[in-house]
Amino acid sequence: MCNDYEQVVSYAEYMRAIAALELNGSEGDEAALRQAQDIRIGDTGPVLRAVGNGVALSPMRFGFPPPRAKAGPVFNMRSDGRHYAESRRCVVVLSAFFEFTGSKYPKTKHRFALKGSPIMGIAALWSEEQNKVLSFAMLTTAPGPDVAPIHDRQVCVLEPAAWADWLFLNRPEEDLLRPLPGGTLDVEVVREGAV
Repeated sequence: MCNDYEQVVSYAEYMRAIAALELNGSEGDEAALRQAQDIRIGDTGPVLRAVGNGVALSPMRFGFPPPRAKAGPVFNMRSDGRHYAESRRCVVVLSAFFEFTGSKYPKTKHRFALKGSPIMGIAALWSEEQNKVLSFAMLTTAPGPDVAPIHDRQVCVLEPAAWADWLFLNRPEEDLLRPLPGGTLDVEVVREGAV
């Protein structure tokens, strides 16, 4: 499952997406829009969340703390058949996500980006730990036609026009937490793996 993503969205591209949604807030969030070629579990990335009737971009750690001793962090969660009206919903802001194939390191690295757009979102949930650290876990669904040849699950990709729908649940969850139609994602191999 997705444990690595790319965030090279410019602040201007981000602000255009927010302006198109006609959402309040998000001004002055430029420092939170951290850019990185690879954001992995435990790293910090930019996450959009609802604040009152508006939104704010916050830096959050990728992965909830381990639920028990000797367990790893929770970084992906199945969305299938679940309801999130009472959950802390957020949108991970990114330019692309990665999936890996192969059994030997280094594995083949596949990059998925939203066709015709420099920016996309992933539906996620956020949490605040006792020490005030914010963290997030991405939601997953069945793979769409663009992901299925590479992986048996995929993250719940949100086009920018759907961000407010997820944050404020303006549409039914099943309309949002689903794979996108075939041809929606550009897919490329960015690293060939070991043979």
